[in-house]
Amino acid sequence: MKTQIKQGLLTALLGMALVGPAMALSEGDSAPDFQAAAALNGNAFTFALRDNLKKGPVVVYFYPSAYTNGCNIQAHTFAEKNERFKAAGAQIVGVSLDSIARLKNFSADPDFCAGKIAVASDADGKIAKSYGVNVRTATRGRKDTRGNDIDHDFAERTTFVVGSDGRVAGVVGGVSPTENVDKALTIVQGLAASR
Repeated sequence: MKTQIKQGLLTALLGMALVGPAMALSEGDSAPDFQAAAALNGNAFTFALRDNLKKGPVVVYFYPSAYTNGCNIQAHTFAEKNERFKAAGAQIVGVSLDSIARLKNFSADPDFCAGKIAVASDADGKIAKSYGVNVRTATRGRKDTRGNDIDHDFAERTTFVVGSDGRVAGVVGGVSPTENVDKALTIVQGLAASR
């Protein structure tokens, strides 16, 4: 009887673990490689993490949706501070579940990405999920700041700084969009100082 109870408890715990929320990657974890349709300054291209890591660290920032308040602020702040990230040897790529058509516009918009940072489309959420980022279903009828319908789900705002060795050097989440950028910059500058 005790054995059956233990087996039942173990089965229940395993079941909860399988359906529970994903755990985001932590510092020191290997970052999953990915390729995705992306845009920079309105031009589409394929972003490949592995290829970009050959040039130095990559800041992979997941965000809910282009043309929404917090994401607009975050993209604008990354664009403003892009030269400081570059000076520390890092590149930036935003990842959302937006379509590549929306991202082409967003990447070129002078008020947000301003042609300075790349944004990649993770339309099915596979990249976000591989990083353990929560993806939530969008509320029907939700509009963006331009008044257009948002027809995709939202990735939780989480930033991963991936070192050139392919490992996560730092994770930023649960803070304001501006603080998210500032913390990512601090991590990148720390990596540059330790080289």
